[in-house]
Amino acid sequence: MSSKTNHVKIAFSVTNTICNDQRILKISQTVSNLCYEVFIIGRIIGNCCNSDSLPFKTKRFRMIFKRGFPFYAAFNIRLFIFLLFHNFDLLVANDLDTLLPNFLVSKLKKIPLIYDSHEYFTGVPELQNRPFVKWVWKGIEKLIFPRLNNVMTVSDSIAMQYEKEYAVRPITVRNCPVTNELIVPLSRDEIELDPNHLLLIFQGTGINLDRGGEELIDAIAITDNVSLLIIGSGDNFDFLIRRVKKLGLTTRIKFIPTVPWKTLMKYSMAADAGLSLDKNSNLNYRFSLPNKLFDYLQAGIPVIASELHEISKIITEYNCGIIIPEVSPDEISKAIKKLRDDQQLLNELKHNSVIASKTMNWERESSKVVELYKSIINVL
Repeated sequence: MSSKTNHVKIAFSVTNTICNDQRILKISQTVSNLCYEVFIIGRIIGNCCNSDSLPFKTKRFRMIFKRGFPFYAAFNIRLFIFLLFHNFDLLVANDLDTLLPNFLVSKLKKIPLIYDSHEYFTGVPELQNRPFVKWVWKGIEKLIFPRLNNVMTVSDSIAMQYEKEYAVRPITVRNCPVTNELIVPLSRDEIELDPNHLLLIFQGTGINLDRGGEELIDAIAITDNVSLLIIGSGDNFDFLIRRVKKLGLTTRIKFIPTVPWKTLMKYSMAADAGLSLDKNSNLNYRFSLPNKLFDYLQAGIPVIASELHEISKIITEYNCGIIIPEVSPDEISKAIKKLRDDQQLLNELKHNSVIASKTMNWERESSKVVELYKSIINVL
């Protein structure tokens, strides 16, 4: 272990709370294992930030503004000042909303920058009906992206789109989970849902518009002997809770706020199948390869998924789920009934999910992270 390695300090920037950002935490741990010093910069919001459980040094800004332009402007100014007056050897911007201050500081201080795009940011549905806001973010992207040397993203489709737009091809590092065979699933008694029902799980920290939550609840309403766990957070979360109450489904559908990944896996492993129902309504969802897909496979359960290219490719290759032609209550219900009524099919898909998880895990995927970081550090 060289003294040079010991003194390499790497700053990761993200606009969330850090606590449950699995991509940040996995990459940070991988980098830390290389004996580099990791420092993560985020924000304070919610009770999770009161915990000191993270194994890295952190700086979390307490923000007056919680969302919208005032939040992003204030966060980026504070991030710029913090990076400018602290010494780091390598900067890592996570998503477009942290890229500008990282890019400016990297140029001013002549230090390398990695850009990790967790999604096709300017294609998210929240920007599609806000042309000025989208124009601002796209302007920042157009200004900086062609000048970047080290870029990562989460799917080949997003990588190809960026290459098409900016002639820069990012490295694809998928959001595969860490293999953890020590996690014990929860019992149905602990979950407090009918043990005789087919148990489904629908999870994510971005349960927002066009992610299939409304259609899924309506599908459960017309499908007997099925229960559902909805775990996570998002803009649509409260609306879905109200809808479940309105439809009288509170005994069959249970909501759980965002939990640590290991706890989430305890629920996933107890389920019979997971759902990924993003609609093909915007470029970000069209190109997506969400964490939940790999989490379900790691849990050994099949996936009921919408017909999006990246997801369909994996499900078809491994025969580990059911692809529905459209996100509608009827099509979702049909797929659920197939699994509910055919135990042999369910067992076969579960077996294939376990096989898929043996090749799609962080132990394999992280080799690309190690190669990228070492190539940059070695020339410092």
